[in-house]
Amino acid sequence: MSTKILVTGGTGFIGSHTVVELYNAGYTPVIIDDLSNSSVKIIDQIEKIINYRPEFHEFDLCDQNKVNDFVAAHSDIKGIIHFAAFKAVGESVQKPLAYYKNNFFSLINLLTAYKDKPINFVFSSSCTVYGQPDVLPVTEEAPIKKAESPYGNTKQIAEEILLETANANDNYKITALRYFNPVGAHSSALIGELPIGIPQNLIPFITQTAIGKREKITVFGDDYDTADGSCVRDYIHVVDLAKAHVAAIKRMENSKSKDKYEVFNIGTGKGTTVLEVIHAFEKSTGEKLNYVIGPRRIGDVEKVFGDATKSTQELGWTAELNIEDMMKSAWEWEKYINNNPF
Repeated sequence: MSTKILVTGGTGFIGSHTVVELYNAGYTPVIIDDLSNSSVKIIDQIEKIINYRPEFHEFDLCDQNKVNDFVAAHSDIKGIIHFAAFKAVGESVQKPLAYYKNNFFSLINLLTAYKDKPINFVFSSSCTVYGQPDVLPVTEEAPIKKAESPYGNTKQIAEEILLETANANDNYKITALRYFNPVGAHSSALIGELPIGIPQNLIPFITQTAIGKREKITVFGDDYDTADGSCVRDYIHVVDLAKAHVAAIKRMENSKSKDKYEVFNIGTGKGTTVLEVIHAFEKSTGEKLNYVIGPRRIGDVEKVFGDATKSTQELGWTAELNIEDMMKSAWEWEKYINNNPF
């Protein structure tokens, strides 16, 4: 039987794509998700892609008793990829306590439950840990600055928790993947980003506007020190990102890691402005977008994009898909869910 990997938040955007890539790489994915920001129908979609229905458990990882019960019944789990967390910068500014409670309790409960078992643990971290970097592209050695949002702060503190846990417990090998801005959808158009309510991220707002679900897109600020005044981000295709998690699991399995705790940037190494993304969508799909310029948004950094050299050299991973691929696949997914509502 192939190695079992637990994927928390496995019906979410990145989680569902990672489940697919894990299976394609020969692993047996097991999913936990409370469905607070996803749909159980994603399990059906995953099954259509890989012709296999992954084991699924619906519960909140903040419930320690349920986590303990799961661990007791699944002694054969060898790795964990932990996505389950609230993840919107703007929302975290409005609801800081909800973010601290959910993002920390779920992580600590998992680590506590597995402390006596050898586990390879991949953590879903973020470039937000860098704040506004002094030097771009930002490397893993860049200083961790004061977070610009409660969301970013949860990632910073979670990384500290993981480092100290790895140092204190020889059962853990831990890899934190600091990713930039995941976008796009699977080439089958059967899974993609599925925000509940008003989207918190740019790309679903773009696709929902293009298809008529939203009246317009607001670009938050055009007076930043960038090529066109809008914020710069490093957008990465979600399938490339999913493959990076598989690479991290393999690295720990093969004992190639030098330390019990490692961090890697997962990005393209290229910065793209918000307005450039909008124009790339229009060019790659032929759809015109209605957008307006609004005021800056609290919590946004001006520009950030990553140096992924370490990931290429040590994980053997490189982003392969470009911004046009990202926009095309996101649009195909939007059209699919418009015709097949979840």
